[in-house]
Amino acid sequence: MLKIDTHAHYLPRDWPDLATKYGDNRFPVIHHGDDGRHRIYKDGKFFREIWPKTWDPHERIADYARFGVQVQVISTVPVMFSYWARPHHALELHVALNNHMAETCRAHPRHYAGIGTVPLQSPRLAVQELERCMDQLGLQGVQIGSHVGEWNLDAPELFEFFQAASDLGAAILVHPWDMMGTDTMPKYWLPWLVGMPAEQARAACCLVFGGVLERLPKLKVCFAHGGGAFPYTIGRIEHGFNMRPDLVATDNPRNPREYLQRVYFDSWVADPRALRYLIDTCGVSQVMLGTDYPFPLGEQEPGAGIAALQLDDAEQARLYHGTALEWLGLPASRFA
Repeated sequence: MLKIDTHAHYLPRDWPDLATKYGDNRFPVIHHGDDGRHRIYKDGKFFREIWPKTWDPHERIADYARFGVQVQVISTVPVMFSYWARPHHALELHVALNNHMAETCRAHPRHYAGIGTVPLQSPRLAVQELERCMDQLGLQGVQIGSHVGEWNLDAPELFEFFQAASDLGAAILVHPWDMMGTDTMPKYWLPWLVGMPAEQARAACCLVFGGVLERLPKLKVCFAHGGGAFPYTIGRIEHGFNMRPDLVATDNPRNPREYLQRVYFDSWVADPRALRYLIDTCGVSQVMLGTDYPFPLGEQEPGAGIAALQLDDAEQARLYHGTALEWLGLPASRFA
């Protein structure tokens, strides 16, 4: 059965050193050590270690083959978003990442599809780069962060970007980044364990309550990490909508629960019971395989969570590739 991982992070082995070029160490840089280790630094500090499978397309293909997964939808690592930077400086980084991603997809069309990245701090430049990704590079959409500086995703400034994405039929992957609580709960990896799910709930609620999804019914949005806390707190969110519409339903009168069947979610929720709840609540048609490869917080055996549910063939086919192909706007023959 065709299996497509929709949440697989990818970087070039090297990218432009904008920290040195622009004298700003907030830009991530890569150091390849004599000890054979590869480390990303940001703000002058160690950020994350990565491995050759982060950038080596052949190693990734072989790694996935062990689990019977044939296709990866590659996206950058959120630290690269750099939404805080001057727009044209960030665009330089985004262009380099998108060009590299497109080269990989062209070289291995049966194994890779790609969603790029755009400098959302300038919606005009973001639309420009989105159009280039779709029309010139042959990518299927873009990944964006759960917020952009002080803008949540309902910010009026961002609407032109979402409208362009809708018009182009672009797949949008919303990924948590710059997690809330980083300054107030730095211990125990809480920004990743608690902040990430909360970021996704914030992003989803803003697109729903802000009326973005209502105004753009063809917008194809997927929330990574199973939508974070959003599907699992929909009862509380809906209750608030019903009980205090004066506070909640100010920009969109439609019940938020309805949007669970209007957006997509990846399957990586780290617990088969949570995945079963997600499918029961949102529908098998809205969920697709996603792993957060190749990082430790991701699914270590791609597709194992879906396999554990022992679903029938039709449901498995939808989760493993049907939903993904719909979201990406691609035929299955692309990967034949």
